[in-house]
Amino acid sequence: MEFRQLLYTIQIATERNFSRAAEKLHIAQPSLSQQLSKLEKELGVLLFKRSTNSVELTYAGSVFVDKAQQIVDMADQLRREMEDIADMRKGRLVVGSLPMTGAHVLPYVLPVFREAYPDIEVVLIEESTKRLEQLTASGGTDVSLLTLPLEEPSLAYQPLIEEEICLAVPPDHPYATSGRTTAVRISELKDEPFVLLKKGQGFRAIAHNLCQLAGFVPRVVFESGNINTVQSLVAAGMGIAFVPKMMTQAEWHGRAPVYLTLEGRPARTLVIAYRKGRYLSNAAEAFISTFRETIIPISK
Repeated sequence: MEFRQLLYTIQIATERNFSRAAEKLHIAQPSLSQQLSKLEKELGVLLFKRSTNSVELTYAGSVFVDKAQQIVDMADQLRREMEDIADMRKGRLVVGSLPMTGAHVLPYVLPVFREAYPDIEVVLIEESTKRLEQLTASGGTDVSLLTLPLEEPSLAYQPLIEEEICLAVPPDHPYATSGRTTAVRISELKDEPFVLLKKGQGFRAIAHNLCQLAGFVPRVVFESGNINTVQSLVAAGMGIAFVPKMMTQAEWHGRAPVYLTLEGRPARTLVIAYRKGRYLSNAAEAFISTFRETIIPISK
């Protein structure tokens, strides 16, 4: 059974005449009759009673035309919905984000995106780096905000911004009280107590790598799953921490960490990742463009 045969049958039922139906369908009458006969043979029933002066539906024909009309209507509705999605008049976008990234950048991006595309529903999923990579690879998110390096080999990505990494120290730390203005060499920190994010967080791996490149393993005294908690512990004098520069712009009430520049100005690369070979919808492409247009000027 072919879709065009549904259209042909509906038109014959509407016109009650093969000639008029063929004219409306812009096909030759013999071709129309041939297609109907082919369909009836396939179904094993007659759809129309044919006479010299009229064409009337059989009972089977009435049932067939009723269902065929529903199918045609649903196909038309589906086409319209796909057109709406393609034109971004409606749709759904699942965005994955690391909690600390989402908290500091998405409040800038999402309002701009919603204003431009008010009928695109955005679903936000916040997870650890490892879990987010798994979700993105399995199609659980359309796109995800992550940082390099990525461990999941099935992911592709587009770089978004390079963000400097700073050193956070307690306000009574010698580096803070001395009014130090020169950049801190990471190798100077080998005997310092560190407050780090928990394992599974991408930024923890970045912190470890910075220390290892400087020739030591960080002495971890506290761990947290939240970067704001990490900074609060630093402010309370429990240790030092590496933090992305965007986190240094938070407003503090009371005791706050002191932020210092690291020698060489190390940075993390924020990327938008998606499964390799996955088609990026117009909504996903628009989200990436909105992110670039909104965040890159702020980060400079």
